Amino acid sequence: MTDPSNIHEQAPLVSIILAAKDTAAYIADCLRSIQAQTYTNWELLAVNDHSTDGTDEIIASFAAKDARIKHLQSEGELLIPALQTGYKHAKGILINRMDSDDKMPADKLEVMVNAWLQQGRGWIIAGGTEHFVDEGEVGEGFRKYEDWLNEVARTHSHWQHIYRECVIPSHCWMLHRDDFEQAGAFDSPIYPEDYDLCFRFYAQGFQVYGLDKVLHYWRDRSDRISRTWDVYQDNRYYELKWKNFAKLDRDAARPLVLWGAGRNGKDLAKLLLENNEQFTWICDNPKKIGLDIYDVRMEAPDALLELKAQRPQVIVAVASPDGLNEIEQSMAEMGFGFAEDYWCF
Repeated sequence: MTDPSNIHEQAPLVSIILAAKDTAAYIADCLRSIQAQTYTNWELLAVNDHSTDGTDEIIASFAAKDARIKHLQSEGELLIPALQTGYKHAKGILINRMDSDDKMPADKLEVMVNAWLQQGRGWIIAGGTEHFVDEGEVGEGFRKYEDWLNEVARTHSHWQHIYRECVIPSHCWMLHRDDFEQAGAFDSPIYPEDYDLCFRFYAQGFQVYGLDKVLHYWRDRSDRISRTWDVYQDNRYYELKWKNFAKLDRDAARPLVLWGAGRNGKDLAKLLLENNEQFTWICDNPKKIGLDIYDVRMEAPDALLELKAQRPQVIVAVASPDGLNEIEQSMAEMGFGFAEDYWCF
């Protein structure tokens, strides 16, 4: 391990990739928060993505006064091409991404670099987040997601939970550029790009060091792309999850079981059938047990015990947190392990 006792004597250049589109109301605060970093050996690749509201001019004004800020124009349309443009110009050893409407705590880069120097190649540094709004209150869904992300970071349990939600938000990771390129950098055209990148990190076998500290201030606003783009509307991302589960964790020698007969379970069942997957479908709703749905017989949870000797792989797809807690308790009582025998989608 590298001794991080004097981080500024062993200060790798950090390349921060920022794509900006029509965030003139927020980007000055974002850029000032980067300039205020206690860790100073950074470069910002600030890419204007065809903005029409003055964003480009604000980036230009900051770049004219701070040589660490590189003012770029996206070479394509939409977010991923903008990120690709920024990364093409990056010279840093360590890579980080930033969103143009958010803000950094002053010690974000220093804390993350310090942690990376202790861990080294093959490790991703991730931290906690905190949502904020200029007026009103943060949406309940985003607050719950934030609390969950922070618990995942605190417990270093990113890969155990990867099929539930995106476990490493786009703006709060850092890793060596060689590792980043090994995972495909920003080359993948798949949205949501942050969740797809998480799966690519997971596929490479990288380890995640979670920091129990808020390292990013995440703006909640009604016109953020996670609320307005069609690709984010169904935020269960079942196709992305199943594609990666089938490639990375599915063991064809073990029976596949789906638990859940609500909307989530039904939609996932349709996806499995479209992929010609054979599975046992269970639920704990007595009104549905014994019915045929999509020509698959709905069975009671006891069916799991009959399959136990074959070590089934169970996908849990329920919307209710209380329902999920009850299922997890049942799985534990039956001797099934989380992220070994069952996964929550």
